[in-house]
Amino acid sequence: METCKTPLPKVTSANEVAGGGLKKFPERLHAVPPQIAKGLVEGVTAESFEEDNKLLRKHVHAYKRINKLIGTTRYRNIMDMNARLGGFAAALESPKSWVMNVVPTIAKNTLGVIYERGLVGIYHDWYVLLNLISLFHANSGLIFSFCLTVRLCNVP
Repeated sequence: METCKTPLPKVTSANEVAGGGLKKFPERLHAVPPQIAKGLVEGVTAESFEEDNKLLRKHVHAYKRINKLIGTTRYRNIMDMNARLGGFAAALESPKSWVMNVVPTIAKNTLGVIYERGLVGIYHDWYVLLNLISLFHANSGLIFSFCLTVRLCNVP
C-alpha cells in the first residue's frame, strides 16, 4: 500500500503550512495552487495553469451560449470525466451546479491541485461499473479505495 500514499509536502517550521497557504474561496478557484507554484506537479507551470484556465473559461462560455441552462438548477450534478486540474469546474463557477472532478488513474496525479482549488474530486479508472458511481454520495471511500487498490497498487 506504500505506493498508494501521497506524501505530505515537507515543512521547515511549525508555522509553515504544508504545501503552502491557500487563498479564500472563491479566489482560490483561479489562483495558482501551491503545488503548482512550488513546481511539485510535473509538466505544469504557473503559465500553463493560467493558459488552461483561460481555455476552459472560453469553452464554458461557448457551452453557455449554446445551452443557456448550464449553470442553473437544470444541470445540478455534472461529471468532468478527465478533470486534469479542475479547470472546467472553476470556469463554471456556479453555486447552482456541482461538478465531480474525475481524475483517471492512468493520468498524472493532479487530485491535490483540484483539492487546493477548493473543488471535489476522485480517482477513477472506469474499471468499476458506471452505475456504482451512485454509491459515491454514501460511500465515497469505498469507490476511492477500490479503484486505487485494484489499479494503482496492483492488488489482485
